[in-house]
Amino acid sequence: MDKLIEIIENDEVIKLIKPFLRDKEAYIVGGFVRDIIMGKKSPDRDLIICDCDVKNFSKQLADSINGHFIELDNENSIYRIVLEDKINYLDITKPIENNFEKDIKRRDLTLNAIAYDIKNHKFIDYTGGINDIENHIIKGISEQNFEDDPLRLLRIYRFYSKTGFDIDKSLIEISKKYCKEINKPAKERVTVELLKMFEGKYCDNALLKLDECGLLEEIFPIYKEVKKVPPNSHHHLDLLHHLIETVKQIQNIYEQSSEEVKKYLEAERYGQVKAIAFLKFAGFLHDIGKPSTWTIEEETGRHRFIKHDEMGSKLVIPILKNLKFSKKQIEYVKTLIKYHIYPSGMVSSSDVTEKAKFKFFRKMDGYVIDVIILAMADRLSARGTQITDEMVNNNINALTGLLNLYLEQKNNIKPLEKLLDGIDIMEILHIEQGPKLGKIINALKEAQISGDVTTKQEAVDFVKKNF
Repeated sequence: MDKLIEIIENDEVIKLIKPFLRDKEAYIVGGFVRDIIMGKKSPDRDLIICDCDVKNFSKQLADSINGHFIELDNENSIYRIVLEDKINYLDITKPIENNFEKDIKRRDLTLNAIAYDIKNHKFIDYTGGINDIENHIIKGISEQNFEDDPLRLLRIYRFYSKTGFDIDKSLIEISKKYCKEINKPAKERVTVELLKMFEGKYCDNALLKLDECGLLEEIFPIYKEVKKVPPNSHHHLDLLHHLIETVKQIQNIYEQSSEEVKKYLEAERYGQVKAIAFLKFAGFLHDIGKPSTWTIEEETGRHRFIKHDEMGSKLVIPILKNLKFSKKQIEYVKTLIKYHIYPSGMVSSSDVTEKAKFKFFRKMDGYVIDVIILAMADRLSARGTQITDEMVNNNINALTGLLNLYLEQKNNIKPLEKLLDGIDIMEILHIEQGPKLGKIINALKEAQISGDVTTKQEAVDFVKKNF
């Protein structure tokens, strides 16, 4: 523990703020302390200060260290200071009911309830969190804490996904008991926890646990239908487990990828969530169109899912809107679902041309890497009796070649010239802004990608002729 104390004491941000805390009872709590014990480092530091006007203190501290003060929740006295580097930040608050021990014991998991006493240079561990980290187990502090805030149920599986630690059996039982309560917290909070869970290396196992305790169907009711689709000649797994296996394969592909691809997937996208989380999330949803398109051929017994990609891209929109995903997030997931078959279908052609490949790159625009990896993971997750190793290997090799070509040529791929904008089209057709305009813009883009439209006059003629 002396080594861990030394690491905390030498932390650049803690050293920066210590002079302002000499006369105060102050504690670093939560994720920063947990991560230090686990050999990691986090840019966010949660600070609890007792017997203090934390708002005024936070403002004064921000001014003194050239930080940026942000009021997160004035009612509950939660304030943020973003440091000059725009990377590190402090969240400062006071203890619940001005009682530090009570505050700590009202948290979710023991591994998140460890504090560091800045003044006395020691760890405070009321709930045995340090021992649980050493034993690689996730334990709760109190059943009441989960009843008070059901969102904490998801944090069990978020940290399971991140750490791979065992989950205490009592937490599984608590999850089963309160799973229906997960619909009570704000959807935005649920979404944050879900996406953080999808960041984790062990996300596929976390999804299995979510299903086991009933939380999965509460968050995604459509999975009641997904579970009805059994294995078939092309898929060795039922649909639910195929989707979970796809998530696992995306993680495997990421771990084996080049540094360039890893860097791309580790970058934050649409907020403070890594790109790989959104890719795995799309992978988990990519076949939700199958239940409603499922047919079985009488003569052959073959299971067919015609246009399940298109159906899935439509079904996912209300699901994500309900979870309060942003427009950009919805567009990303919808696009990956719609085109997850496209790369494999293209490279399987015996006479695929360079022109066709570059058409694919332009059509997918900023989603090329994502949709190729999804196609790879989908192929690796489907090993039915009619799928040979040779078929899988040929497909993966072809997709790898496609990905490498894109990485080599991406800087040479010129963006499509904007021949007409929305205002131009409204004037040409005498229409107002609305869904129809969006369809026309997309159709014009498709015509440009295919090479049917190359000039402004051709764009005008295309719009007039087709709309």
